[in-house]
Amino acid sequence: MTTPLRLAVIVSSTRDGRFGPVVGSWFADVARQRPELDVTVVDLAETPLPATMSHHPSPEDAALLGAVTPVFAAADAFVVVTPEYNHSFPASLKNAIDWHFTQWQAKPVGFVSYGGVSGGLRAVEHLRQVFAELHAVTVRDTVSFHNAGGLFDGDGQPKEPEGCGRAAEVLLDQLAWWSSALRDAKTKNPYAA
Repeated sequence: MTTPLRLAVIVSSTRDGRFGPVVGSWFADVARQRPELDVTVVDLAETPLPATMSHHPSPEDAALLGAVTPVFAAADAFVVVTPEYNHSFPASLKNAIDWHFTQWQAKPVGFVSYGGVSGGLRAVEHLRQVFAELHAVTVRDTVSFHNAGGLFDGDGQPKEPEGCGRAAEVLLDQLAWWSSALRDAKTKNPYAA
């Protein structure tokens, strides 16, 4: 039996009144329907990271990192659920990215974005550059919600699930392929950054 692929879904917004948990919960539920995936949600609002970068974290900072770093290290793939703030992604996400390095290497990253008229896609374009620097592989297809607040019902489900459901399946297909291929490759030949 093949070991399930470990997918970390990162809910990146930490703002009061944020919409990210609605989108992240929906996507995680879709991903959990796939037997080849073992899904863990990391909500950055619930797992805060130190704000000050240090090569030698204090014991308090190390404890904060201990809630996130092992999940990132164990993951075979990531999906970043992100809004768009000022044509880019949230500072909380940049902080989570910057505290880690090897945890991203040779792993695929997908994106579920949301926002106003752009649906968070400008944030995704910035993130592609950041993850390329970290030796991660970003998958092409995304799930994007334009004017997201009006697209979900009171139970946190999309009002029109067909289109976003298909987009999620395409994204998950690509992540599963890359995750499997990269995990097998790293087993045979460790990745050298």
